[in-house]
Amino acid sequence: MDLKILYEDNHIIVCYKPKGILSQSDGSSTLDMLSILKDYIKKKYNKPGDVYLGLVHRLDRNTDGVMVFARTSKAASRLSDDIKNDRFHKKYLAVVEGRLDGSSELKDYLFFDSLKKKSFVKKTKDSKEAILIYNALDYKNNKTLLDILLKTGRHHQIRCQLSNIGHPIVGDLKYGSNINIGNSYLLSSYSLSIIHPTKKEEMTFEYINKEYFKDFNIK
Repeated sequence: MDLKILYEDNHIIVCYKPKGILSQSDGSSTLDMLSILKDYIKKKYNKPGDVYLGLVHRLDRNTDGVMVFARTSKAASRLSDDIKNDRFHKKYLAVVEGRLDGSSELKDYLFFDSLKKKSFVKKTKDSKEAILIYNALDYKNNKTLLDILLKTGRHHQIRCQLSNIGHPIVGDLKYGSNINIGNSYLLSSYSLSIIHPTKKEEMTFEYINKEYFKDFNIK
């Protein structure tokens, strides 16, 4: 694959994960970013033996976007703490069915059914609060392009919450889309803001695969 490295130093490495690639291995022969980057580091820096690389967050297999990996255990610990303390911010682009206008906050309680491998808006003792803010950017052919700020990181959160308000993501058959675009759906994690684990500076990384959003105006 064409590996896109957006930033790297001795503490972190930031890259773009394409659709169809796992965040980490599931034991199958499917490519995963963790293994790909370990191999990249091993070859580039001529590292003997096993290469340490910490996975601190994930993207679903068919969600592409920006990811950060930790090159030291200390960096992994600090980035994980930042996620828990709301200092780790991700923005997404999504194309949904139907028309949405303006901006709005969605706040729900999500329950993940491990047997169905699907999340549901349902308040139970095991549910977790899910919050996102969307801003409608463009509308064409009964589809709306949304810019989404994720405030919590729940399983299939964006897919579930948008489907719940009657606007499933285009191609997301699992969550009610009526449009089949193959084994994919139009959701991308295009922006990642972190606090560098040693520099203590806020850093923002962005990458948009515009091929997925060619029908819309993206500035």
